Amino acid sequence: MRQALAITDSSTLEERTIDITTTGRRTGRPHRIEIVFYRMGEDIYLSGIPASTTRDWLSNLAARPGFTFHLKHGVIADLSATATVIEDPVERREILATFVRQFNERREPDSPWPEAVLDEWVQGSPLARITFS
Repeated sequence: MRQALAITDSSTLEERTIDITTTGRRTGRPHRIEIVFYRMGEDIYLSGIPASTTRDWLSNLAARPGFTFHLKHGVIADLSATATVIEDPVERREILATFVRQFNERREPDSPWPEAVLDEWVQGSPLARITFS
């Protein structure tokens, strides 16, 4: 499991792709989605491209921080985890600068995704730090 979590700047999108199961903030029911995780130093984060609305998964984690982090490439494992949603703009900029750089370095010329812009990510990307139980 440590190896599956030990991604680097050069890790592929597939190696970064996991599922998470959150608990619905209103319904209390499990909600599973596919998402990409990032690593900065020893910390693991969930994030994504900017959007004009808050993602349901992030709202769920803000209301109920406990969730399941599902590894599914190489190692198959369900890890109990807790999320801390990061809202401070200075901290978001510091963390997201690394992720934007990594995103742009991995982006292929024919990618359907536009080049990442740091200010847009700071303004509109979900961001949560993960702690494993």
